[in-house]
Amino acid sequence: MAFVPKVQAFSAHINAVTLGTGDNSIVLGGGNTLPFYTFDAPTENAPKVGIEVSDLGLENFQAPGFKEFYAGCNTMAEMAKKAETVEGASFIALSFEGADPNGHNKSVEECVAQAKEVAAVVTKPLVVMGCKNAEKDAALLGALAEALQGKNALFMSATEEDYKSISASVAMAYSQKVGAESAVDINLAKQLNVLISQMGVPAGSVVMNVGSAGAGYGFEYVSSTLDRVKAAALAQNDNMLQMPIITPISTETWGLKESIMPESEMPEWGPAEERGIEMEITTAAACLAGGSDAVILAHPASIAAITKMIDALV
Repeated sequence: MAFVPKVQAFSAHINAVTLGTGDNSIVLGGGNTLPFYTFDAPTENAPKVGIEVSDLGLENFQAPGFKEFYAGCNTMAEMAKKAETVEGASFIALSFEGADPNGHNKSVEECVAQAKEVAAVVTKPLVVMGCKNAEKDAALLGALAEALQGKNALFMSATEEDYKSISASVAMAYSQKVGAESAVDINLAKQLNVLISQMGVPAGSVVMNVGSAGAGYGFEYVSSTLDRVKAAALAQNDNMLQMPIITPISTETWGLKESIMPESEMPEWGPAEERGIEMEITTAAACLAGGSDAVILAHPASIAAITKMIDALV
């Protein structure tokens, strides 16, 4: 008797959210199968990979590979232009971590100037990340959304503390996309999506960041949350969990001891840069398998590996 596979394609769909404009735009989400279940139905839109560019340059990315790749780049705009050449990178993720009041405390005006310089030289869609300080991000992301009008960019992240101001300024005032960030909990993710929708932001303008962690650092919570969110969205047709998911990986992995411990102090671990790349690849692969529709990486070698994996599976 011939084997007849049982197909499980759901009637529900993940929302399709477009970033960027024209021929360079990309679409996140849109599918109605579990991650990489191409035997159930064709992949609507393959997961996307972004490359992080920080306003602090390479301050937090000290591996030789980064320095070699960005050699000669002195500004955020020059780095972004170089990052755009990485094969497999579908979008540029601008991190304004330097705006943190507890760090460099860069002014909103300085960050806006940098963003405008980047927007003038790159063509790929933009994802904008703040400094993780709710009060500063509320002012920063609104100003950046105004500066990048017409770019159809995604601004991360609206949290429980600042979603009102970010939703109002980013989505409602300037028609940009909103990233809803919760802390590795399906109920918190849904609650935040509900609150943002009650602000009047269309579901098609919201992308979720349900949280992440480096592989081996409590990642089982991330994995179970991704699984539950995707299952609720598709099997239960929960429209408040049908937003596509984007997961920042680079910010979670390149500061871990496995990525930065010098080989001289831990020779049995091998070269530090190789460890960092492996940590980034492993975490990204696990997030994509769990349901992320996009991941943000930093190292060109990691992007190449993850892009190869996606191409092989879709």
